[in-house]
Amino acid sequence: MTDAHERTTAAAGRPASHRWWGLAVIALAQLMVMLDTTIVNIALPWAQRATGMSDADRQWVITGYTLAFGGLLLLGGRIGDLLGRRRAFTVAVTGFTVASAIGGAAPNAAVLIGSRVGQGLFAALLMPATLALLTTSFTEPRERAKAFGIFSSVASAGGALGLLGGGLITEWLNWRWCLYVNVPIGALVVAGALMLLPNPPAQRGVKVDVPGAALSAAGMVALVYGFGEAADHGWSSARVIGLLVAAVVLLTAFVALQARGRNPLLPLSVVTDRNRAGAFIGIGLTMIGLFGLMFILTYQLQGVMDYSPLKTGLAILPATVATVLTTTQVTSRLMPKVPVRLLVTPGMLIAAAGLFNLGRITPDSSYVTTLMPTQILVGLGLGLVMSPCISLATYKVPPSEVGVVSAFVSTSQQIGGSVGTALLNTIAMTVSATALTAAGTDSHAAAVATVHGYAVAADWAGAIVLAGAVLTGLLIRADLRKPAPAPTTAPQAKQSEPSPTH
Repeated sequence: MTDAHERTTAAAGRPASHRWWGLAVIALAQLMVMLDTTIVNIALPWAQRATGMSDADRQWVITGYTLAFGGLLLLGGRIGDLLGRRRAFTVAVTGFTVASAIGGAAPNAAVLIGSRVGQGLFAALLMPATLALLTTSFTEPRERAKAFGIFSSVASAGGALGLLGGGLITEWLNWRWCLYVNVPIGALVVAGALMLLPNPPAQRGVKVDVPGAALSAAGMVALVYGFGEAADHGWSSARVIGLLVAAVVLLTAFVALQARGRNPLLPLSVVTDRNRAGAFIGIGLTMIGLFGLMFILTYQLQGVMDYSPLKTGLAILPATVATVLTTTQVTSRLMPKVPVRLLVTPGMLIAAAGLFNLGRITPDSSYVTTLMPTQILVGLGLGLVMSPCISLATYKVPPSEVGVVSAFVSTSQQIGGSVGTALLNTIAMTVSATALTAAGTDSHAAAVATVHGYAVAADWAGAIVLAGAVLTGLLIRADLRKPAPAPTTAPQAKQSEPSPTH
């Protein structure tokens, strides 16, 4: 047994086999949550008809999940510290599974929307606990790189696989199985968690900052909802402006409260550290590019190229495959050997190049020569960015702050996805509307105008990711080639539940 292996096993306090099987449990839970961000999208028309949902209410099947998820992440991270992370993990998976079963059996729109909100609520508790367990289980650089590579691959691929899974399930089974599929997965994850996951003690004396939780949740909901509404109503609408102004006011009040509070929900040192700030920027801006890519591909493939939902799901797999291969075969091997910024900054440059390539799109563009190369470039870039950034964000974090840092990583992903979808959809719609006015009734000119909007949106996405490459290159200076400190129990900590016997 190598010294490095001994350090890792001793640090985690678990047999190596249990930790790697525990990683499989964590990855499966991560996949379940990420699948549900997109799996219902393709099935939504069928769900709308089955439940008698109005056109005005159908958006809540999607936004109910994302609002609860994005808005409650910081609170979920702190509750995980209070409960103990394995207990928080199992409670969250159980709640998510029950909410999924209720949604699958929903007799009407109200029950379906309520179940999606419930899924988002438990996802907000699950994600920080998931990442916190991963962070404290793997501390040796080589194994940490491999573990975070697997975790990041699942996170990056989940949304795309959700679109594919939604197409397959809706076409071959029934839309309700897009929700029922979580029941056997959830049961397997809970059983695996109880047998294989570590049981670090809860942090004794943790106090939930109730005013801070209320301000952060309200501010995040206003922000995510505002960006979502911008996609439908435009940035100049009173509703969008009001929501974004409210978000700024609420989040500013939250920051002021955290700066002077005795038990802050989000210690400001978490976000003011230059390396973590660079990691959060890398995650958020890369997610803008990824969600922008998926948005453009979905509409180009189905609306312009007349692909079926199933064929569309298959057509967007190259991005997922490129991400997984890069993360597991390249990034995990380079992380213990090279500085983080030499992975993250080039990765964002590669992703930006892919998005700029998508900016060349026309109604006659070939899938093989335009859409596939774009996906491969963005997937390569994503594979170089996400794992190092997530690992860096949680590197050398005190045990008392692991939950909140993990929550902020997930918040960066959620906000990046929401901003990407809303911003780029609004840009595409605005540019296309202007061009369509000039096109008149000519069908070919109308198609050109529509695709021109997608092309401009892709260029904007490329510019955003390019700016992220510059910022991460300037900010990130940390070196992950040294072992992270072994997780220790804080002096005031006590065991919240019996440790598993193995």
